[in-house]
Parts: sequence; C-alpha cells; structure tokens
Amino acid sequence: MAPPSSLGKRVKGTQIKRPFIYGTTARPFDPESNPKPEGVPADHTHSWEVFVKAIDDIDITYWIRRVQFKLHESIPDHVRMIDGEPGKPFLIQETGWGEFEITIKIYYATESGEKPQTLYHNLRLHPYGRTDAEKEQMLRQNDGEIRAWAYDEQLFNEPYEAFYEVLTSGAHPKGHPVGKGGKGKNKPIPALPEKTSNVQVAWERSALLPAVNKPGQPFSLETEQIEVKKLKEAETTAKGMAKQQLEILKEKEAQLAALKAENAAAATAARRPARKVAVASHLLALSKDEERLKRVKAELELISQRV
Repeated sequence: MAPPSSLGKRVKGTQIKRPFIYGTTARPFDPESNPKPEGVPADHTHSWEVFVKAIDDIDITYWIRRVQFKLHESIPDHVRMIDGEPGKPFLIQETGWGEFEITIKIYYATESGEKPQTLYHNLRLHPYGRTDAEKEQMLRQNDGEIRAWAYDEQLFNEPYEAFYEVLTSGAHPKGHPVGKGGKGKNKPIPALPEKTSNVQVAWERSALLPAVNKPGQPFSLETEQIEVKKLKEAETTAKGMAKQQLEILKEKEAQLAALKAENAAAATAARRPARKVAVASHLLALSKDEERLKRVKAELELISQRV
C-alpha cells in the first residue's frame, strides 16, 4: 500500500538514528525497603516494571507513538497498549514470582510511514552473571535492583520528508526552556556541540549521548568507551589464544610427520627380508631346473649311444 501523499517523498541517501533503552527492573519484596502492597497475591515475591524509554529520560514520543507489551498469559490483561505521553516513558508496573519472555511491539509516529517493530526481552527477577561475584556486584551497583536493560538504536533509512522534518528540527539540551510561553522563553537555544565529549546531558530530539554515566543512567559515551576497551582486550586475548593454538598445531604436525617417516622406514625395513627370501627361492628353483636339464641331457646322450 502506497504511503499517504502528505508524507512526501523519501529523503534519498539519508540515515537517521535514535538511541533508546528497553528492559525490566525488578526488586524483591522486603518489609523495610520494598513492602508488599495490599491485595498482592501471597506467592508474588517481586515487584517489577518493563519499559521503553530514551537516554537520560528525554522525550521519545515524537518518534514513538505507542508501545504494546505482551506479558505472560497467566497475568490478567496480559496484552497492554501504552500510548505515548510527552516526557514520560512507555511503562508497565506489575508483581509476580516467575521469569518469562516479554514481547515488545513499537509503533512509530504516523509521519514515519513505517511498520511496527517487535522486540523480545526476558524478565529477570534474580541476579544474573557468569560468576557469583558478578551477581553480587549487580546487586551492590543497583541498590538491590535487578536490572535487565538493553541499549539499542533505531535506524530510519531514507525517511519520508514529513518525518525527516520531525527528526531534524527542535533539538535542544534537556531542561532548556522552549515554546511560546513560560520563564526563559526568549533564551536562545545553543548550537549543537562540535565535540560529543562536551555533552553533559542528552539533547532532546537528537541522537546525542551524554559524555559520562550518572546514577540510574548507565548508557553514555563513557559506557561506549568501556565496551570498546573490553572488546579490544578480548580481541588481544583471542589473538594470543589463537597464536598459542597455532604453535601447538605446528608442533603436533611436526610430530605427525616424524611418526609417518618412522612408520615408512619400518615398513621398508620389513619388506627387505621378504625380498631376500623371494630371490633365494627363485635361485633355488633355477638350480633345480638346471639339475633337471642335466639329467635330461644325460638321458638323451644314453639314448643316442644306444641308437
């Protein structure tokens, strides 16, 4: 089906990205830090929430208009549709006792002309990691919360002109006054930073990331550099392991070649006595033939004499 003519043409050769976060946050019920509300089933052990939001909690509703969360079928009203409210995340809060996969369906702004996108995310109620130390560190860093958050970037390839205008206009620092009324309405909007390292807070209606992490905001350029460092260290480790395995392989190949040569020599040595026996047998056969020949000649001579 062709898009509405009001969207205009696609802006060729253009790609625009928008970072966002989705995931779950869970906390076990505790009489002091997280008391269980009245009416919650007795077997429910945790309170939890699932969300889709932007970095630094800036507004995301100018490009996402609606999010559908599909929860476990045992939960009442397990398919929830959340419409966007400017400045607020797409969020559902629940309680429960078990982990399960959540289906997240993102509906884009009408101006985008794009089809919905589906994501899948596992609700985590318990600390996770490769080791017990990592699990304990998760609880310490997050003040007892179990966070299963994922950073992602939505790419809009060759957006329609109407949506391109929405995505590329109105960028401003978070908290900067905008609009026609209110205090500071005439305060000019600063230009976009030339260096991303100068960004202290995320900008509204942009793809700029803050330079450093803040409490409750673990995604930034600092996070990116940490992950890049981890990848480089892992690459160095992998190359070292590959080099070590290559040396072991060469050593094994040399051992195999030596064994093959040894086996070949043994086989050759084993064949030599057999050849000697064969030659001796042949010579013996020839000698017997010569004796027969001599006897035949002698018999012929006797016959000739008699004749």
